[in-house]
Amino acid sequence: MIPAARRTVPGAGAGSLAHGTGTGYAPCHHGEILQGVFLDAAGRRCAGLVTLPLDGLGSRAEFVRAPDAGAEQLGVVPAGRTKARRAAVLAVEECARRRGEPPCGGELRLTGDVPVGLGMGSSTSDVIAAIRAVAGSYALLLEPDTIARLAVRAELACDPLMLDDRPVLFAQREGRVLDVLGPALPPLVVVGCALGGGAPVDTLSLPVRVHDDNDVRAYERLRALLRRAVATGDAALLGEVATASAWRGQQLLRHPEFDTLTDISRRVGATGVQIAHSGSVAGLIFDPAAPGTKHRVRTCVRALDNSGIPATRIFTTFPTSKELRNGPAHRGVGRPA
Repeated sequence: MIPAARRTVPGAGAGSLAHGTGTGYAPCHHGEILQGVFLDAAGRRCAGLVTLPLDGLGSRAEFVRAPDAGAEQLGVVPAGRTKARRAAVLAVEECARRRGEPPCGGELRLTGDVPVGLGMGSSTSDVIAAIRAVAGSYALLLEPDTIARLAVRAELACDPLMLDDRPVLFAQREGRVLDVLGPALPPLVVVGCALGGGAPVDTLSLPVRVHDDNDVRAYERLRALLRRAVATGDAALLGEVATASAWRGQQLLRHPEFDTLTDISRRVGATGVQIAHSGSVAGLIFDPAAPGTKHRVRTCVRALDNSGIPATRIFTTFPTSKELRNGPAHRGVGRPA
């Protein structure tokens, strides 16, 4: 169950433009800080992840209901967004049931600037925006746990983008929170980059890794360390956790630039690296309170470029006046397929 407290997400609520028309928005993320297999409250093994939030990019949806059309007559633009369409169909069923009406068709339109296939949650962003738009067309605001349930049904696994920015360990295949790690991540500066030239990762082609008891113990230790890092605002400890999780993820992803990335991290004084476990987006993490952080960040960008790894953006986990961007890889122009 998603915690009842602080269920509203700024800017993410559904809106109604006119009778039978609704809008929705959902953000993306910058890959994971931690991902693995953990124990839930009942002691059961459960896949889980902690994402790194990223402001500024997201998916927007508009849904126009067609009450006289059958439920199967639900179109989506662009046509290839099949997961979002499936989410809209499920959301129509849910909302129509709440209103005591039969499900109907309509048209879902999606726009956004989240790059596809890099592990930034583009499909979940589309799905959640679609669900919120459908809810808005019914003048409803669905609870985060309901959105999570529908999102998992639509795409089999989802990211916790329906929640606020609190760091949570989220069971992506079940759509539930395993652990609220604290009120907020420590202040961080992240230099984003794209591995593999920014090419999408086909996660369905990767072998399925079977985790044993030693893996579970290691991930539980990382969970405890991350909770401590959040509680104490320790950017260095968070970087250690992210690097350890990224290293474990390389057992499947095998990015050839991984050793170069960790070497640059050590040389420029970053606290660690984080890599999307279902894509090629990555980041080097810095403590903004450490001496010389601005110089370290500039040195990091140069080192990445000199190594053939395109630096894509510089962002923070705390409010700043402007996000700095470097290079075209994540700007969302033309939204790569």
